[in-house]
Amino acid sequence: MTPLPSAQQLRYLITLAEMRHFGRAAQACAVTQSTLSAGILALERQLDIQLLDRNVGKRVVFTPIGDEVAARARFALEALQAVQDVADASRAPMTGLLRLGVIPTIGPFVLPGLVARLRRHFPQIRLSVNEDLTGNVLDKLALGRLDLVLLAMPCPCEGAEMLPLWRDEFMLVLPANHPLTALDSIPVERIAGERMVLLEDGHCLRDQTLALCRQDRGWTSTEGEEEFVVTSLYTLVEMVADGLGIALLPQLAVESGILRDHPLVVRPVTGCQAWRTIGLGWRARSPRAGDFRLLAPHVRPPAPDASVEG
Repeated sequence: MTPLPSAQQLRYLITLAEMRHFGRAAQACAVTQSTLSAGILALERQLDIQLLDRNVGKRVVFTPIGDEVAARARFALEALQAVQDVADASRAPMTGLLRLGVIPTIGPFVLPGLVARLRRHFPQIRLSVNEDLTGNVLDKLALGRLDLVLLAMPCPCEGAEMLPLWRDEFMLVLPANHPLTALDSIPVERIAGERMVLLEDGHCLRDQTLALCRQDRGWTSTEGEEEFVVTSLYTLVEMVADGLGIALLPQLAVESGILRDHPLVVRPVTGCQAWRTIGLGWRARSPRAGDFRLLAPHVRPPAPDASVEG
């Protein structure tokens, strides 16, 4: 009987296919680069095919058959993970390790209360939290490195079952001396021509901000002009406070007190779909889906912060 590839070999292959870099893939797999390289080479010999094109220098380039094998390996690894999930769920529901992935524009505002509630209601659960960008947490979910994800929807969530939890409105944040503060709400067309402070590429909030602004055909980007792109909502708030632009913030962040001690004004946006949906997701057909649905009521936004200025 021909020996089949091991789960570890498949994990090495899929991670390398995602990252296209031996060093980063090895780090993600918690092994040395030589171990990962040897594992890929052993898999090639076992399958008697060439998965990587080694005639292109130091770049990681998959052969056509390598790409196909990596794609099928992902499904195989998901199926193996499902076997373990079935065993875990049957042994003791609502116990053991729960690996939660969350995006940076949700995590800081939801996790403190969520961790406390889970410890109180489900003391047998050991919670592990991984904060990362949307694409990364979805990849980790598909690979079995995460059990559950907390994301902003809409999202590229193919292969995951998503449970919508609540609507999170977008609020326009302005310096106190900005002319638009004279309005009680800001029509989306009034954002045209304003410099927006944005999160960097990879944050879904950046894409959602651009999509919202482009719902008004008069909006143009600051291409060719000075542009401010930041890595976190906290830095974004500082930039707006310094008068470098205006920004859209989720109500979740505003009500958590992120604007505390800053001379900023918050206004709702009208004339467009100015919200995102916070959702909880897990692998489709997961045997632990019943457990995850029991957890869902405990995932909720924090109470509004009284210091938010209207």
